[in-house]
Amino acid sequence: MSDATPNPSPDEQPTQNLTMDILEIMSLLPHRYPFLLIDRVIEMEPRQRIVAIKNVSINEPHFQGHFPDYPIMPGVLMVEAIAQAGGALLLAEIPDRDSKLMVFTSIENARFRRPVTPGDQLRIEVTVLNWRTRAVKMGGSITVDGKLVCDATVMCQVVPRVAKKIEAKVETAE
Repeated sequence: MSDATPNPSPDEQPTQNLTMDILEIMSLLPHRYPFLLIDRVIEMEPRQRIVAIKNVSINEPHFQGHFPDYPIMPGVLMVEAIAQAGGALLLAEIPDRDSKLMVFTSIENARFRRPVTPGDQLRIEVTVLNWRTRAVKMGGSITVDGKLVCDATVMCQVVPRVAKKIEAKVETAE
């Protein structure tokens, strides 16, 4: 008797990885500390929807000045977190992503409903509203403990990544 399993039918095929840890996120997004604003992807439906998590820490550099006696996360960083989550969804579908960048093209209807403070965990949900070959319009919302703190519509576009300039060292003759 053989232990070999027959080839699975198309309905039984393994599904795509629908979660991402920080290393997988970093393999897609060019952002790094202190500007990488998503820590984990917990749900993903390719080309449709993504849910990411951001753990807010007092150690983040913006809290030194925003505001020293009442640290709150800047709203612009929450909108950036929405765009980065959307970027992870978008760039996962781009085969030559190492030669591309995702850039903002617009932000619409951004609303900030409650302050976000150190210790909060952001749940960032982004849904595709319109997907084109190189541009995507997405609706995003952020909740903390089930309460809406931010929502916005963002548009992003995939553009060619400019090659890094190599500085040639020129030695001068003495």
